Amino acid sequence: MKNEKEILIFDLNRLIRENVRAMTPYSSARDEYVSDGSEKIFMDANENPNENGLNRYPDPQQRSLKSALAGIKGIQQDHILLGNGSDEVLDLLFRAFCEPSKDNVITVPPTYGMYSVLASLNNIENRKVLLTPSFTLDVKGVLNSIDANTKMIFLCSPNNPTGNCIPKDQIKEILDHFHGLVVIDEAYIDFTTKGSWLGELANYKNLVVTQTFSKAYGMAAVRLGSCFASSEIINILNKIKPPYNVNELTQIKAKERLLMKNEVEHEVAIIIEERKKLERALRTIPFVQEVYPSEANFLLTVVDDAGKRYRQLLDRGIIVRNRSGQPLCKNTLRFTVGTPAENESLIKLLKEVI
Repeated sequence: MKNEKEILIFDLNRLIRENVRAMTPYSSARDEYVSDGSEKIFMDANENPNENGLNRYPDPQQRSLKSALAGIKGIQQDHILLGNGSDEVLDLLFRAFCEPSKDNVITVPPTYGMYSVLASLNNIENRKVLLTPSFTLDVKGVLNSIDANTKMIFLCSPNNPTGNCIPKDQIKEILDHFHGLVVIDEAYIDFTTKGSWLGELANYKNLVVTQTFSKAYGMAAVRLGSCFASSEIINILNKIKPPYNVNELTQIKAKERLLMKNEVEHEVAIIIEERKKLERALRTIPFVQEVYPSEANFLLTVVDDAGKRYRQLLDRGIIVRNRSGQPLCKNTLRFTVGTPAENESLIKLLKEVI
């Protein structure tokens, strides 16, 4: 019954920019001929023919990597888009669905800053609805900010920089009452016991989930982000993405890392345990006034003077993030969970600073 309701109220065609709907996508040589792995003479892509392991263009659809990812996530390959970091994926969403100088999106600060940057870059109005003081959604405020030109709502859960997950019932209310795209950024999903929204894709045609290889998988340097959505949404994004946006080295290393499931889970478990230890230790520091509960790989804390404490730590060789410029985050420092030895060094220095 819910699916029947969604068919009536969610019209993807209404969201697509006219120029995107009308355009013919670029077809690369590797789109037109997909290698089956057998020996061939490639004279179609104007590549340097001298083999060095990197002279050929990568698979523009990252089929082998997507196959491995699909198996781990329990999702079909045609529901996956991979990008040069999650930022490229987010930018593609803006370019596919938001008409410059006309449409708007909604964000809920304090949150990941690139949503606002990408809105400005694409000349899209960003309607900001602050989180509540407890860092949950102002659902009424979000729904009241929607108009006919609102194309997307961005929700980060677990949220950056606050570390908490947005309550599921609040997100469901947004999904049920908004006819545009609800983009849930799950960059930190591996550090929480809360379930991913991937399991809801079949129930909500307007749901888009993004994840990253930069956090739990420890591959920030390779720049790889993933987007999960209906095959119809993925097809639109594939239409406008650069032909070879994920390089061969990234595809190879990411697949290798995906297959190291036990090692990744072990590292994540250690980070979660260290987060708990670090939280307990921070609560003993006199100038730390509050440590917010976190379901990510970092802790947001309120201190007496964030600028002063940031400089003191920097002078002693530890770099943290001063988040005081964010709404609702006055005098806050964000501590990324380090190795056990790094966390011990941090606590030792904090005690010396006293």
